[in-house]
Amino acid sequence: METASTPTHCPYCALQCGMALSPLPTGGVEVSERADFPVNRGALCGKGRTAPEVLSPAVRLNSPLVRKDGALVPASWEEALDRVAAGLTAVRTAHGPDAVGVFGGGGLTNEKAYALGKFARVVLGTSQIDYNGRFCMSSAAAAGTKAFGLDRGLPFPLEDIPRTGCVILVGSNLAETMPPALRYLTELRENGGKLIVVDPRRTKTAEQADLHLAPRPGTDLALALGLLHLVVAEGRTDEAYIAGRTTGWEEARAAAMAHWPEYVERITGVSVPRLREAVGLFCAPEAAMVLTARGPEQQSKGTDTVGAWINLCLATGRAGRPLSGYGCLTGQGNGQGGREHGQKADQLPGYRKLADPEARRHVAGVWGVDPDSLPGPGRSAYELLDALGTEVRALLLMGSNPVVSAPRAGHVEERLGALDLLVVCDVVLSETAALADIVLPVTQWAEETGTTTNLEGRVLLRRRAVTPPAGVRSDLEVLHGLAARLGVEKGFPADPEEVFEELRRASAGGPADYAGISYRRLAEEQGVFWPCPAEGPASAGTPRLFLDRFATDDGRARFAPVTHRPLAEEPDDEYPLLLTTGRVVSQYQSGAQTRRVAELNAAAPGPFVELHPRLAARLGAADGDPLAVVSRRGRAVAPARITATIRPDTVFMPFHWPGEGRANTLTNPALDPTSRMPEFKACAVRVETVRVETVRP
Repeated sequence: METASTPTHCPYCALQCGMALSPLPTGGVEVSERADFPVNRGALCGKGRTAPEVLSPAVRLNSPLVRKDGALVPASWEEALDRVAAGLTAVRTAHGPDAVGVFGGGGLTNEKAYALGKFARVVLGTSQIDYNGRFCMSSAAAAGTKAFGLDRGLPFPLEDIPRTGCVILVGSNLAETMPPALRYLTELRENGGKLIVVDPRRTKTAEQADLHLAPRPGTDLALALGLLHLVVAEGRTDEAYIAGRTTGWEEARAAAMAHWPEYVERITGVSVPRLREAVGLFCAPEAAMVLTARGPEQQSKGTDTVGAWINLCLATGRAGRPLSGYGCLTGQGNGQGGREHGQKADQLPGYRKLADPEARRHVAGVWGVDPDSLPGPGRSAYELLDALGTEVRALLLMGSNPVVSAPRAGHVEERLGALDLLVVCDVVLSETAALADIVLPVTQWAEETGTTTNLEGRVLLRRRAVTPPAGVRSDLEVLHGLAARLGVEKGFPADPEEVFEELRRASAGGPADYAGISYRRLAEEQGVFWPCPAEGPASAGTPRLFLDRFATDDGRARFAPVTHRPLAEEPDDEYPLLLTTGRVVSQYQSGAQTRRVAELNAAAPGPFVELHPRLAARLGAADGDPLAVVSRRGRAVAPARITATIRPDTVFMPFHWPGEGRANTLTNPALDPTSRMPEFKACAVRVETVRVETVRP
């Protein structure tokens, strides 16, 4: 173990909060604050403070495991890698390269994401690669690219938020998902700015708002269109901006005018006076922002929904101007960088499109291969998981736990079980790893060096602070060893800086250009914003995008001519309620790591069903009673949590737990036609009381 304090970053959400790690004399690691890092300014949530507990050998994997006689047993690295290589070769030989799938994660470093995408396309020759970031903010990415020609979560730094005049926060509970970021909204209000929160629940974040709008889940698109209708009707559009910096206004305007306030009230449940109040708050100041998160994005119409919120910004001249704009609050730790460098089904490094001949030529040149040898775009994440055991016979999975996190999770679990070969690289024995034929234990955040890109587009250096256990290797070492066994001796170095240097060349000239970013710069600076095409003091990156022009061919932003449509699955007599899902402050994503931390489990020990008192009264349910939530895909059971902070027609479940309380047993895999995002955020359910049998002694 190293002895000095090491400046690094939290392994969890996309804030990538700065922290320092110091070894303790008694063993283990102590976390301390880094007040100098501008994103969190020293603040850390409970997950960040307790992150080192997952480094414990008692918690994490310490040796490869292989399945023998139905059980996972320890094995040497040589045996494990030989088995993986032999299994992948057998499947490719029998069924072709596309019978091998690769599934990555939004928590992988940029170096790992880059190497994984290259491995899939160069070594395996498969098109079947995607990652769990498809479940995170792909709808926002698609809408942002359509509108602005470029997708970066926030086109401005977080420090701009307190200085704007009004923020509309749509479908985000920052107080629980990114607690250190809540200070930006608190400072906004202290500075006289206004906060509007759109959420079907009165969350801890909504309690901070000047105005809380609680629409029926799945109606955010209608809500945005209704607000734009009022902007037009009240003469609040910025006609000079629209004429000078946008295209497509007439079609978007016509679509919005079909959504008059009373019609929108019937769809959303938000009253006309509150719609008018929201428009007044948003349009009164000179500058304003709209920030979205998973609420509007995780829908089968998520791309159109985000497009409608972008339309509101464009019509009022609130994009590409100081302290104004649309932004998306990325969820996973490297959700931004994870989709920029090639582990997404349709992308090459630098956020280049796989179907673009020039992009293929550039990246193939860096890789030293024929552009024609690169496979085309493959299946999106859920479609890939759905094809397991049929078209896709083997899967290499890194940094994801779809048994808990995927929609229609029971079906996904069955498909994983139907594979000829499942190989999982993970830090812990997750629910997905427990199904694997081979489990490879890999290093984690504090045991390795690598870069991540936070929600602002700020590229950061996470430094190694401790020595990993002897039986553990990095994901880069795994890919290096597998590539060699599969006949590719060069091109897959295990050193992260060497990988990053190649990534710089591969991304050069692309939308997400990292060419001017080096480990040296990242060690000396507090991160560098992409695009950053050149090194040197004159190239500080691009903290604020679009101030001069948008990234489209003509420099103009594009309005989206969108209209409201129903959910893929609306309530009916059999399933009369809507389920929405989300996170709680003390757990993270599928909980594979946080559920192994005693302090976090004490604060959030298990799943629950949140419901309104009126619904509870109809069911005859008391707080803590077991309830069954049933959808067309399955049944989940968890204790009741009765609260007036949720709509009476809606129930909420957190999605961090496996077993009978697994929320994603219920969720709908209906996909957005553009982003291929599943409709996690709303599905039709019924709620039933569960009879508890008492056993007499």
